[in-house]
Amino acid sequence: MSHTPVPPQRRANARHMRKAMTDAELKLWNELRAHRLMGLGFRRQMPIAGYIVDFACPTHHLIVEIDGSQHALAPNLTYDEIRTQRLQTDGWIVLRFWNDDILRDIDSVCSHIIRTIGTEL
Repeated sequence: MSHTPVPPQRRANARHMRKAMTDAELKLWNELRAHRLMGLGFRRQMPIAGYIVDFACPTHHLIVEIDGSQHALAPNLTYDEIRTQRLQTDGWIVLRFWNDDILRDIDSVCSHIIRTIGTEL
C-alpha cells in the first residue's frame, strides 16, 4: 500500500468537500459517523492514492463512493473505472452506490456495507 504525503492543495480540497456535501453524502455520513454503523470507524472525504474518496473505513480498507447521474456518462465512467482499479491495486475494496440508493433505501446500503466488511473480518 502506498503512503505518499498528501499535497496541501489536495488536503484543502478535501476540507472544502467536507463542508459542501450532497444530500446523499450527508444522509450516509449520518449513519457512518461516530462509529454508529456496527462500531466501524469511517472518515469522509479522505485523500487516498492521489484521489479524494467519499468515505473510507481504513481499518478494513473499505471505500464507499456515492455517484450522481454524471457518473453514468462515458468520460466519468472511464475515470471511475481507472480510479477504482488504482484503489483496488492499493488493497482497498471499493463500493459504489447511486445517490438514489442512499436517499431511498439507506438501510439496504448500510446492510451491504456491513456484509462486505463481514467477509473481511
